[in-house]
Amino acid sequence: MERIFNRAPINLEKAFKFDHLEKDVQKHLKNVYSTLVIGIIASAAGAYAHVFHIFQAGLLSFLLSFGLLFAILFTEHKRENMLMRLGFFTGFGFATGMNLGPLISAVSSIDPSILPTALLSTAIIFISFTLSALFNRSRSYLYMGGILLSALNILTIMSLFNIFVGSKIVMSTELYLGLLVFCLFVLFDTQLIVEKRRSGDSDFIWHSLDLFVDIISIFRRIMMILAKRSERRED
Repeated sequence: MERIFNRAPINLEKAFKFDHLEKDVQKHLKNVYSTLVIGIIASAAGAYAHVFHIFQAGLLSFLLSFGLLFAILFTEHKRENMLMRLGFFTGFGFATGMNLGPLISAVSSIDPSILPTALLSTAIIFISFTLSALFNRSRSYLYMGGILLSALNILTIMSLFNIFVGSKIVMSTELYLGLLVFCLFVLFDTQLIVEKRRSGDSDFIWHSLDLFVDIISIFRRIMMILAKRSERRED
């Protein structure tokens, strides 16, 4: 027992230094995650705006999100455009949050505890998978790219197919499979961002967008899964 208690305490600061990553990669990741936080805050503001009837989600917010997405894509990544592209990204986050507003309102009416549970679950999943990708010194997760893209195509086909069929089994399969796919996308995209920076790509706003889409996709599916479980318990 003495040996256990006499062990040196774990140095968390040293453990999370990521010394195996180059300094420019570490700096790039700080920019990526800082920008990601801005997008998440903006999406929360957008959802708040819909839920409390400040703005209402609809076709306009849907088109706005796509317009801002293309604005980020087609605006060149350079210092002079940085603030403008960051503004586009913030606007995209706000519009995305507005588009999530109807779902948030619906699941909150079923069970108010769903929203905080989904937020906490999403945060735990994202942080866990991100750390797993960053601590992995090999590039093994990059080999999942082809499989994940194929799975994404299958999910799209399933969703389109279910529009006409309306099968609960297909919907549940799409939800759970989609949750797994986007969890794995966090691993893939995180390592891809590191490798892109090593190759000279410093577009941290676009890289943040990749992770932002992963987070929103995970959060949306967790909310829907929890809502379905809550409805089944009530039945």
